[in-house]
Amino acid sequence: MGLKNLKQLTPFIKEACQQTLLVAKFLCGIHVTNSYICTFALTEGPSMLPTFNLTGDLVLAERLSTRFEKMQRGDVVLVRSPENPRKIVIKRLMGMGGDTVSYVVDHANNGIEHTIVVPDGHVWIEGDNKFNTNDSRNFGPVPYGLVQGRVFWIVWPPEDFGSVGREVQ
Repeated sequence: MGLKNLKQLTPFIKEACQQTLLVAKFLCGIHVTNSYICTFALTEGPSMLPTFNLTGDLVLAERLSTRFEKMQRGDVVLVRSPENPRKIVIKRLMGMGGDTVSYVVDHANNGIEHTIVVPDGHVWIEGDNKFNTNDSRNFGPVPYGLVQGRVFWIVWPPEDFGSVGREVQ
């Protein structure tokens, strides 16, 4: 290839490099947004009925509240499962470090109630569907570091589009 052909290709090479850099910046922006600001999550299963649908909702979760320790009782949160670290679960935050939490151990057998003080640096999470959920009543308090974000908006299905409220049950 001659010098003349190389000069003809130079504008195309320069444009390709600029476009590649633009795409790389865009992908970095998506990564930073998803990792540190907000992320989408898909709910599934019965544990958060009636807040979320059994067939699944697409929700938006912000990650700033967890980073700045602004979580509150009643928030719906994304939590890395303490039983299976590859799985993210969605539950309601029922207690923070130092809180006293009372819960029913087994609804089927007289509803025996236990009380626990949540250790510092931990949270107590429960599903809204008390009869069909795997939560802190099964595996105990969860380290605060496993909390990934606070769910604040239902994106899909369209009929449920809107904010996710804070409830203390």
